[in-house]
Amino acid sequence: MTETSIPRAEQSLDEEETATLAVNGDDTEDDETEDDDTEADDDTGTAATGGRTKKAVGEGDLFRQSEIAADYVEGLLDILDYDGDIDELVAAGRPMVEVVGERLQNLVGQRGATLEALQELTRLAVFRQTGTPSRLLLDVGGYRANRRKELAAVAKNAVEKVKEYGEPVRLDAMSAFERKCVHDVVNAMSGVASESEGVEPNRRIVVRPAD
Repeated sequence: MTETSIPRAEQSLDEEETATLAVNGDDTEDDETEDDDTEADDDTGTAATGGRTKKAVGEGDLFRQSEIAADYVEGLLDILDYDGDIDELVAAGRPMVEVVGERLQNLVGQRGATLEALQELTRLAVFRQTGTPSRLLLDVGGYRANRRKELAAVAKNAVEKVKEYGEPVRLDAMSAFERKCVHDVVNAMSGVASESEGVEPNRRIVVRPAD
């Protein structure tokens, strides 16, 4: 994707770096908690984050985050000259923004890499306005929904191999979102378990017989 200016609040580089570290630090922990503990995450209302306690965020606040994110994404689309309908909502206890339209593949990128980067930028935009790290989920052109279906098939295939041969199966490296999808499928099945190994960007899932 061609390098383009991104709409953002005026602030010094030091302030921007501090904000980025704050958001990425919390998001990394959230993603890994989702990844390794599947549904644990911070849906329970509090979670240890960066040495402090994270308080539960009300649905009104979550919807406000999705509105801020939608405005930011709309600005991005205007700059990049893309057309798309933007929906903001709250689902499964987290804010979401969905962009629907044609010719949006460049905003997704190879295996969703561009989408993940745009999501981080959008989370940062929310953080700048609210001061609260966001678990916002951004989807473009239904990519995440389609990817979930693909990953469900991958997970079920791995489970079949584990049950047939009794040996662990290591999957290809995946993003935190992709790993979460696989964990959810595997952990809903009996006789098998899943865990993550390695470090980003080569972190992967191992499906093994349950203890």
